[in-house]
This record gives sequence, structure tokens and C-alpha cells, in this order.
Amino acid sequence: MSTASREDAAESAEARVARLADGLARLLADRFGAPVSVQNLVETSAGARRGNVLFEAIIGDAAPRGLCATIMPTPDIELMPIPEEAALIQLAEAGGVRVPHVHFATDETHWVGGPVFVSDRVDGETVPRRVLRAVAEHGNGARLTADLGVAFAALHALPAEQAPRSLARPGALSPAELALERLAEQVDDLLQPGPVFQLGLGWLRRNMPLPPRRLAIVHGDVRNGNIIVGPHGLAAVLDWVVAKVGDPMEDLAWPCLRCWRFGEDALEVGGFGDRATLVDAYVEAGGSCDPVAFHWWKVLGTMRWGL
Repeated sequence: MSTASREDAAESAEARVARLADGLARLLADRFGAPVSVQNLVETSAGARRGNVLFEAIIGDAAPRGLCATIMPTPDIELMPIPEEAALIQLAEAGGVRVPHVHFATDETHWVGGPVFVSDRVDGETVPRRVLRAVAEHGNGARLTADLGVAFAALHALPAEQAPRSLARPGALSPAELALERLAEQVDDLLQPGPVFQLGLGWLRRNMPLPPRRLAIVHGDVRNGNIIVGPHGLAAVLDWVVAKVGDPMEDLAWPCLRCWRFGEDALEVGGFGDRATLVDAYVEAGGSCDPVAFHWWKVLGTMRWGL
């Protein structure tokens, strides 16, 4: 890249940061009813669909406050509308789940280019391999695993009818029947025959679990990589866009898949903890574990990841 090209790229990045800072300052001033200035803005590594912007806001005469803006580039790729995801996070927080406190959300796109919600900044680590190194350093793998069990129990205790309207419901089918139906469609869509997937489908059909005693709000993607981890364990659960109403055992089994262990295969839960610690904490906090359904959902999750 030429010197001029590098300078143009740098200027574009600087201009983007300046536009974000200006848009966020105007948005916060509108919501908080006071003058706002934004400083120390940093765009963090984005997920598959949206980005996170960390910054400090000075609201009126108050001290700087660490905040995070979660921005969807366009509503066209939303899995869940930003305002409804924010409402779900607020519901989870009210139920005792550790999440970033959400101040407000808007689907207006003129502030920062897309729908956005603003939450408190939560310090900690999110990158999976760094999480594992931090856990090894602090020796808090068991604590983190138990924290996850408690978080799941708090989430699953929430009345499912309070879930935002956009959350999928299983309808006439049980959650397992619906999941298996969709999995079979994916197998049928493979460009080449997949004997191992056909074997897996056969096992899942023969071992269908009973419907859960009660439907629950299911996060759907709690695992190493979607949590913030601090020195004392779980700091926050992130990324609620695939949440639904379903079987709580799907949630409990998902972080135990091998793909979320990042080389630490001996530790079933995210590469940092064991299943007994997760389940014991879940049950002690009020959850009810069905080991047959747990195993079924773990097999289905492995199939889903393979596809």
C-alpha cells in the first residue's frame, strides 16, 4: 500500500470514529436530556452481524461513564429487533442474570447508521483462548462454571409469557420435535450424502426426549465466546439474538459441546469446567436437570455444529 493510500485509510478510520462519536453524543443528549461529550471511543472486534463500540460519556457535569453501544449496521440483517433484544436483556437482569445494564435502545438509524442499544461497559475478557488463559491465571474455572449454572437457573425461572413477541415459540410441536425437523431439513439440503448425519438423525429420532415440564426462555448461545469473564468469574452474558422459548436443557447442553473447549477437551464446559459443577449449581439455584434430555440436546448440538 502506498503512503497516500495508507493516509487515506487512516483518514477514513478517523472520520468514521468522529462520526460515531458525534452520533452517540447527540443520541445520549437526546435520551438523557443533558449535554453529552464522548471520548476514548474504540471499535472492538465485531460479531458476525453487528459491532460494539466502547467509549466514555460525560453527561452534563458528571464524571465520565464507561458505556458500550451495540450497533446493527442495517435492520435488514437483524435476527431479533434491537429494541426487543434490549428488552430481553433488561428482563434477564431483573431476574438476576448477570448482563450489561441497558440504558435504552432505538431502531432509528440516523444516529449511528443503524439500530443501536447503549449499555454499561463491563470489564473482562471475551475472546475464548484469552478466557482460558485468564481462568488458568486466576484459578476460577469452577467458580465460572457454577456462575453459568446460576445464570441459567435465573433465566429459566422467568415466566416464558414475559418474553418479547419476536422470540420463536415451538407451537404444536415439542422443542425437540421442532429442532429435529429443522435439522432434518439441513441434512436433506447437503450437496453430498452425509452418512454420519443420517446415522445421527436416526439416533435422535429413536431417543426423542419427553417434552420439558415447562417451557422456558432459552438464550440459545451461552458458551465460551459469548460471556464476559472477570477475575471473580462470570461478569456478563452477551449476544441474545437467537433467544427463544423452548427446552432449558438445550441451553444447559450447548456450552458443553467440544467445539467450545478450544483445545481443553478434558473440561467439558467451555474448556474451563466440568458438567457436575454446572449442573449442581443449576439445581441448587432452582433449576431441574433431565440428564436424558441433556444428552439428547448435546448430540443434536454437535450435529448442528457439524452441519
